[in-house]
Amino acid sequence: MGLYNQHKWFASFLGRFSRARTGATAVEFALVATPFFFLLFAIIEITMVFFTSTALEHASTEIARKVRTGEIQSTGGSNTDFVNEVCAQMSGLIACNGNVSVDIRTFVDFGDVTTSDPVDVDGNLDTGSFQFDPGDAGDIVLVRVFYTWQLNTPMIGTVFSNLSGNKRLIIASMAFRNEPF
Repeated sequence: MGLYNQHKWFASFLGRFSRARTGATAVEFALVATPFFFLLFAIIEITMVFFTSTALEHASTEIARKVRTGEIQSTGGSNTDFVNEVCAQMSGLIACNGNVSVDIRTFVDFGDVTTSDPVDVDGNLDTGSFQFDPGDAGDIVLVRVFYTWQLNTPMIGTVFSNLSGNKRLIIASMAFRNEPF
């Protein structure tokens, strides 16, 4: 096929293509479907992050009550026990899978309560500086529970992540005075 015939065939193909009306709906759907599904998945993922935040806050409050009343201290509970109880309190829709970390510290006075940034310079959660000190009766205790959520929707991570690797750090924290026990 010569160059002239190729050009003639291509021009004929373009003419038939522009006049054809069959499949126009499929083409329109293909143009609209990509942004629609991206937006749908982004909404679902952001909703799951907020749902996880609420579940983490509830679970942390429930288990921190055991610190406040001295139950954790009297049973010799550990960091692992606290994490396991938080995971048990969270909804079955949220898998812990090593994504939960705990930092429990005691202070002399509420004015002394300070928090440090749990994220290191590389954008990772710095669990090496975490403590597990539930304190004694009357102590001021700061309980912080961290959950690392992996963002999966493309381009959402660049806007919504606060850790490296397209991850979102969700934090639940509370400060209280331990009850007499």
